[in-house]
Amino acid sequence: MTDIAVIGAGMAGLVCAQQLTQAGYSVLVVEKSRGLGGRMATRRLHGTWADHGTCYLKPQGELLKNLVEFLRDRQILAVWTDNLEESQLKSAPRYVAPAGMSAIAKFIAQGLEVLLNQRVIAVHPTLENSWRLTLESSGEELIAKALVLAIPAPQALMLLAPLGENVLGKAFLENLSAVEFHPCISAIAGYPAFSQPLPPWKSLKFTDHPVLGWIGLDSSKRPHPQQPVFVLQSSPNFAQLHLESSDLQPAGQDMWQQAAQILELPWLETPEWMQVHRWRYAFPSRPWEDTVLSASSPLPLVCCGDWCGGHLAEDAMISGLAAAMEINHYLRQLPLATNINFFQSFT
Repeated sequence: MTDIAVIGAGMAGLVCAQQLTQAGYSVLVVEKSRGLGGRMATRRLHGTWADHGTCYLKPQGELLKNLVEFLRDRQILAVWTDNLEESQLKSAPRYVAPAGMSAIAKFIAQGLEVLLNQRVIAVHPTLENSWRLTLESSGEELIAKALVLAIPAPQALMLLAPLGENVLGKAFLENLSAVEFHPCISAIAGYPAFSQPLPPWKSLKFTDHPVLGWIGLDSSKRPHPQQPVFVLQSSPNFAQLHLESSDLQPAGQDMWQQAAQILELPWLETPEWMQVHRWRYAFPSRPWEDTVLSASSPLPLVCCGDWCGGHLAEDAMISGLAAAMEINHYLRQLPLATNINFFQSFT
């Protein structure tokens, strides 16, 4: 038995869990993947690592600015621009984690109880006024007084739809099913060390390209890169075409071929190695209008994520804090940290 179960260890889920844990609740985070961070993901491969989800942070609001400043002071984040002086004149600088963007999630998750590699396959209310969660791998069941789903809306819908309107309310299920996402394919590629002159840019965005969305020189984030490593992200339309492909390697090869042509860098077409990843729910294309989506069930159940009120990492943080406030209102109404001093309790 725990006070609150949080499904999903992305930014929203971890912020929500940390806020509630600091208030004094018992909180258990359940994550289907083997790592923390959701789309703030870092993949270790070929003696290095690469960010194949969220590639940088560009703070706009006060909350993310506070987090960035906090993590910069602890050498977890660093500025990542082609020209710092020029960038600061034009817009806010971008920030990256030299140890990989998942380092941000690991920092926020400190002190939390997290179950990794555990997929929740069923949720049911119990006669004792609590939620029962069934795990896929072990068949084990978890009991919680309140439930937070910090996962993409379509995944939450698949899990919750069997409960029906009588438990969750018609409006909740309709609103949840109305949320839509763009997919994305990320291709990571490494090249022979210093065999070619590297481009002068660190990242480029492709506007209205049928195949390509964004490219970044990921190894430029690392303290001592052994070889050039690029991350290439597809356009939503291209990802949709290959969303159900059992083998994504041909799609990745097509992406690098297109990048080599448009950037006039023919060597990009022949990487030394390549890995391709599919993000089925990459960018909210039709988000929910509010910071959380709450069910009208007698038992507390709240959905949160970057798809609540926006589509950025900052929106995920705001949504996670709002979900913590909502759950706290249902339960013991304990004092919660304000947005300004939320990070000050971290060591």
